[in-house]
Amino acid sequence: MAAKDDPIIIKKYANRRLYNTGTSTYVTLEDLAEMVKKGEEFTVQDAKTGDDITHPVLTQIIFELENKDGQNMLPIPFLRQLIAYYGDQMQMIVPSFLEQSMLAFSKEQERFREQMKGAIGKSPLDMMKITTPIKALEEQTRRNMEMFQNAMRLFTPFPPAGSNGAAAAAPEPARKETPEKSDDLQELKDQMAAMQRKLDTMS
Repeated sequence: MAAKDDPIIIKKYANRRLYNTGTSTYVTLEDLAEMVKKGEEFTVQDAKTGDDITHPVLTQIIFELENKDGQNMLPIPFLRQLIAYYGDQMQMIVPSFLEQSMLAFSKEQERFREQMKGAIGKSPLDMMKITTPIKALEEQTRRNMEMFQNAMRLFTPFPPAGSNGAAAAAPEPARKETPEKSDDLQELKDQMAAMQRKLDTMS
């Protein structure tokens, strides 16, 4: 028997029906979307094989939501850029970047909601202060993009056009005598850690 805090098991059958083992009822993708919004943890399993298919089901939910009128959240340029990263060396960086960005957004969203709750009955001057989290979020997003672009440069396998091979091969004076790939990864980890520290100070 599953523990109280264990994720709810959703079984998907060959006829595409979804069965919530926690409530012993059949559910829809919309029901699963509501569970996500409520913060309910669940995993989706193939009823026949037992394989975890949570990822494709969540992706399908996003697809369904994106196709509803007025609910498009993913702009076309973003989708194009995301598709371009599949199979690219940057693919290993993208998930971490998106996760950190969404974490920053969630923290600012929660702060914004708290300020909205306390803003009832306040003066217009106090209400103007509510824009502060939005500005902080915009600044954090800009910094995230800068970090991501730096990471892209670190993992670019070829030097920019016009540079000679000798210059590209020469190590930077400040770099330690360690493999270049290791230095690049360490620098990226340092940048990610720095961003996490900034997120912690915002909470």
